[in-house]
Amino acid sequence: MGKPAQNLLLSKQRTLAVSRYLVQQGVPATQIKSEWFGQAKPKASNKTAAGRARNRRVEMKVMFE
Repeated sequence: MGKPAQNLLLSKQRTLAVSRYLVQQGVPATQIKSEWFGQAKPKASNKTAAGRARNRRVEMKVMFE
């Protein structure tokens, strides 16, 4: 429910925390791509507390090359 700039910062911090954890667990940093979107790509409505909670997330895609 904060300002877009603050929500983007929180999204960035959440994403980087997950990236740091993965590196600590042995995943090479070169194999991690991080992106954050703030309010730009919600999965649920931001009009309800449940929807806002659902939007506080980190998504991961496993890519095999």
